[in-house]
Amino acid sequence: MLKILVRLYLVIIVAYAGALLFIPDSIVGLFQERFMAYNLDQAKGVQSLIVRQFHQAPREQWPAVEQDLASAFAPLEVKLLRMDQAELSADEQARLEQGQYAVRIAEWGYYETVLAPLDPQWLVRLHAPPDPLDINLLSWGVTVLIGAAMLGCLLLWVWPHWRDLERLKETARRLGQGQMAERTHISPHSNIGELAGVFDTMASDLERHVNQQRELLNAVSHELRTPLTRLDFGLVLLFDEVPPASRKRLLELVGHVRELDELVLELLSYSRLYNADHARERVEVSLLELVDSVLGGFAEELDGRGIQWEVRAEGNLPRFVLDPRLTARAVQNLVRNAMRYCDESLLLRLRLEDDGACLLTVEDDGIGIPVEERERIFQPFYRLDRSRDRNTGGFGLGLAISRRSIEGQGGTLTVAQSALGGAQFRIRLPAG
Repeated sequence: MLKILVRLYLVIIVAYAGALLFIPDSIVGLFQERFMAYNLDQAKGVQSLIVRQFHQAPREQWPAVEQDLASAFAPLEVKLLRMDQAELSADEQARLEQGQYAVRIAEWGYYETVLAPLDPQWLVRLHAPPDPLDINLLSWGVTVLIGAAMLGCLLLWVWPHWRDLERLKETARRLGQGQMAERTHISPHSNIGELAGVFDTMASDLERHVNQQRELLNAVSHELRTPLTRLDFGLVLLFDEVPPASRKRLLELVGHVRELDELVLELLSYSRLYNADHARERVEVSLLELVDSVLGGFAEELDGRGIQWEVRAEGNLPRFVLDPRLTARAVQNLVRNAMRYCDESLLLRLRLEDDGACLLTVEDDGIGIPVEERERIFQPFYRLDRSRDRNTGGFGLGLAISRRSIEGQGGTLTVAQSALGGAQFRIRLPAG
């Protein structure tokens, strides 16, 4: 908003300066004859007095008269000139030869020089010199004060817009964080009252639709878990009653049921993360200890598969205030994802950035992720073509849950190319 104000003010000042520079000259040029006639009338009395002073003295005394008049009219300049020394234009020459006065117009249409003939060979020039420095400074001071007054008026006019737009922006930000009950509370009499009303209506509709989807997802998920549990239990009880030839098929069915139950649990976890403040903890923890505890759950599997894994951390890492459950869940999903696609190496790194934030990276030496797919993989149920196989691809919810878990704490989760050759997932947690 400040940029808009500065730009608007600069546009106004430039337009004001351009108007001062070009409009007066344009008006004077357009009405040249009227300005000439007006200035001739204005200067006629003074020039008549000056010419009368010269005519009352013999020609040989005109230099002395010139000095007296120059002293009397100072700081105006009175100068006695020959016709051929005055650098006259054709129009001025014609007027003086006819015994008329001539004027030279300066800025804003005021005369700067007045020429009056004394005889066919001589003329007297009355010239207004440039303003002294202090007067110029005062004139510029007036201009600056006008600009300041314009800025003050502009600020008074912009402030209500600024305030309401900031409130609108903050409401939009909170809606994006999942606080669906937020509204602008901007008065209908505001200049953006109509826009705020439409925004609040949109937010209400959005909240209703999201709540309906969330309630439907929760209801379906909860209702599915009960029959799935019964089905799992029943299939297990049937294991001893079916012929040995059918037991392998029965175990496959149990696996499918449990896979479906796991999917329901993932859906419930993802749904709970819609509300940014739902079950949110703020605990001071050591990230290195948290990462060690997460990797402890995978150590046996990593060693069993012959994967070389390593944790690199700076020694001066402070304790961070965060939600340990959600952070651990995000790291678990990233480690599990790296285990699926790595060849033989997995690396976790922790380091402190200049602004006090902590950067946690999970890297592998797999085939990596194409640039055009790096944002899509965080969408729910999106899986790359190479991960369509359920044995490696999962449900497509792990990365979505990880990002939402981190962003709900004010952090970010992104993906890039790892120096190991595979993918590098970067969790950035802000300080405090």
